[in-house]
Amino acid sequence: MTQSKNSTTKHYQQLTPEERGEIQAYLNAGESQAEIARRLDRSRSTISREIRRGTVQQRNSDYLFFTEYFADTSQIRHEKARQNCRFRGLEEACWLFFKMLKTVLKRRPRIDSVDGFVHTFKQAHPDKPCPSTPTVYRYIGQGRLDIKNIDLPAKVRRHVKSNRHNHSRKNKRLAGTSIDERPDTINNRERFGDWEGDLVKGKRQASEPALMTLTERRTRYEIIVKIPNYHADTCLKELQATIDQHPGYFKTITFDNGSEFKLLDQIQGPQIYFAHPYSPWERGSNENQNGLIREYIPKGLSLHGFSDDDIAKVQEALNQKHRMTLGYANAAELIEAALAS
Repeated sequence: MTQSKNSTTKHYQQLTPEERGEIQAYLNAGESQAEIARRLDRSRSTISREIRRGTVQQRNSDYLFFTEYFADTSQIRHEKARQNCRFRGLEEACWLFFKMLKTVLKRRPRIDSVDGFVHTFKQAHPDKPCPSTPTVYRYIGQGRLDIKNIDLPAKVRRHVKSNRHNHSRKNKRLAGTSIDERPDTINNRERFGDWEGDLVKGKRQASEPALMTLTERRTRYEIIVKIPNYHADTCLKELQATIDQHPGYFKTITFDNGSEFKLLDQIQGPQIYFAHPYSPWERGSNENQNGLIREYIPKGLSLHGFSDDDIAKVQEALNQKHRMTLGYANAAELIEAALAS
């Protein structure tokens, strides 16, 4: 059976200068818009819009006004409109986003990551265009923004890590209660009050100051304490003081198995667990925070040059950071809600 209608999609094409000349000739010959559309195999609405675009007002020899379609006038207006409708690129379309992003990423101490700022910008300015996170990183890598890779320390030092763990756990002494005995309630991050801890060192000398970092597993809230050295008795004293200063915060803490933590089973209050030797991934949240701290306090610098106020600003920056893993909330908001519940 022969089809009565053609199902092939006909793609729209702009009128050519030659077609506009034919329209002017047909109008001068007295042809109707319907007849012109039939002759050019165009839609009647296309011909109607074209005539409106190219019709101008003129005066005759008697100084009386009249209107007439001119193909040249219509072509000029068409080309001007095409120039104005082109896509100008995200740098121009998203100028507000990129202006604010530059300010945020160059702030010291820096709080937001690229991904975190993309999300907060969308929430604060839902009516403004906003590029995706991969697009922003691509533009930075291509040098199209006033932001450089050096402004993103984590991106500069990022490298692919192997999933192979070559260290053996056999015959390694544990400082106290093993992480293997930690209940699933802690492993699954079901409650507030379970922490991970470690030291961040400047110069690797036992007499040098260090930072004791404590990360709450559920909210990723960070407490950073500057300690005068990282002897075992100092770590015990400073941790106990921190616990006493934050009543209701600590139920358990999981530490590295380093010798500086060998006395922590004497802590009063929370249960202390110890990860396996050479297994930093067992305290992944804390290790991630320690990596972020290195943006503000690079390796090899003595911590004598950092005051308690400097350390407090770093702690505040980490706790104000919006994180994908927290649904783009920040730790400061979440711990406030946890303590209120």
